[in-house]
Amino acid sequence: MAGKLVNWRNDRLQSTRQIASIRETIHDIGELGDFENDEDLSRKLLGRLKSKQRNSIIEAALSRHLQSEALKPYQAELIKLQAHLEKTGQKAILLFDGRDAAGKGGTIRSVTRYMNEKHYRVMALGKPSNLQRTELHMKRYIEQFPHAGEMVLFDRSWYNRAMIEQVMGFCTKHQYRQFMARVNEYEESFISDGKTHLLKLYFSVTKKEQARRFDRRKNDPLRQWKLSEVDLQAQDMWDQLTRAKYNLLKKTHTRENPWFIIRSDNKHLARLETIKLILSRIKYRGRARSLDFKLNSDVVIRGDQELKNMEAQLAQKGAFRE
Repeated sequence: MAGKLVNWRNDRLQSTRQIASIRETIHDIGELGDFENDEDLSRKLLGRLKSKQRNSIIEAALSRHLQSEALKPYQAELIKLQAHLEKTGQKAILLFDGRDAAGKGGTIRSVTRYMNEKHYRVMALGKPSNLQRTELHMKRYIEQFPHAGEMVLFDRSWYNRAMIEQVMGFCTKHQYRQFMARVNEYEESFISDGKTHLLKLYFSVTKKEQARRFDRRKNDPLRQWKLSEVDLQAQDMWDQLTRAKYNLLKKTHTRENPWFIIRSDNKHLARLETIKLILSRIKYRGRARSLDFKLNSDVVIRGDQELKNMEAQLAQKGAFRE
């Protein structure tokens, strides 16, 4: 297992470096003058590239293309799943929770890219209003639940209370304990109609990779909006958030509504395996027999197995390692 993890982490690093090499190569070439169109500029660039630079750019472009193509057969299956939900009047609630900068948003975009936008919604609820703070914590999420034939994807869910809110002091200890005591019953009631599917995903990223992604956000004007005050504290609060994750799995991973951990240092694999997991957990007609739906056990881990892994770490080293 360790060998596989090293391999796909190295693949991710190689791909990242290849993409960066395109920017660096263009920067190294320097001023190119004014051109009437991109084709003229491209020809000028190709004429200035050294063989090694040219190969690096081709490799980076091919890597991106192949990753995109690998997703498409499974994205086509999501369209079948969506049509099945609509035809049968079923509903799907997908929770995308986990670490900051763990790739939740990018994975959601990969999931929904080719889906019929009339039959899905992505909900990323902001801070509760003063009125909402006086109401049941779950209420504002329940208000966004899917209608028959619809799928709703929550970019962070009611489990904010068990993670960020609790660790950062955004809720009281009483509110946290009350939530943890009742959430399993709430979720059982959500699926009690027999037509509602609930899938809980926790995206996990290593501390080193999270720091790298934060640094990229700081230095990229197109990504700076993603960096919040909470994000800036995430590295310092790493151990507290890990403990919160442990308590989350221990109390809210159930047979009816289990958690699935998505190891997301490799963004492409996290997106691919998440789509496969969705297709495996919700039955639908017309599933392609030629596709491999077997999940990568290095990327997707059931919550109960992750809990055992964390408890083993605690017993052996006296601390969690993530």
